[in-house]
Amino acid sequence: SLMVDVTGQKRKEKVVLPSYLQGEKTNTIPNKKIEDHPSGKVNVSSLATRQDRTNFHLIPPRVTFGVLKEGCTYATTVIMKNVGVNFSRFRVKQPPPLTGLRVMYTPGPVAGLQVELEIEIFAMLIGGEDTFGVEEVSHDIEILTETETLLLPVKANIL
Repeated sequence: SLMVDVTGQKRKEKVVLPSYLQGEKTNTIPNKKIEDHPSGKVNVSSLATRQDRTNFHLIPPRVTFGVLKEGCTYATTVIMKNVGVNFSRFRVKQPPPLTGLRVMYTPGPVAGLQVELEIEIFAMLIGGEDTFGVEEVSHDIEILTETETLLLPVKANIL
């Protein structure tokens, strides 16, 4: 129960659930031209009035690497889950090399399953003025799907 802690005592403060359990929607940009799905349109009564055309959920919806040591490589995994009824294809627009970010994944259709995206960062200082040895890297990775563009925010501080 969320009302009591592990010792059985009543909680003093409210439990904060992670964003992916709260149903937080991923940042998306709808495509201007939406074509019919190659496998045909599904007409199921529960989906007939659905306005949300999001086929994918990102878990977690954002990546924060924290403080990183310059010259080291760090990686984390993001799960891209297909929550639609049809299979969908996607591709990732690789970030510019100056960010130190790279996304590794297996291309292909995602049919009612999930795919892992490995986000890798090589921590490097660009050498900006007056950074005092700390530089913040912030970039939105673009994931292009058939119906929309998902944005995965990535942040890190490099010492």
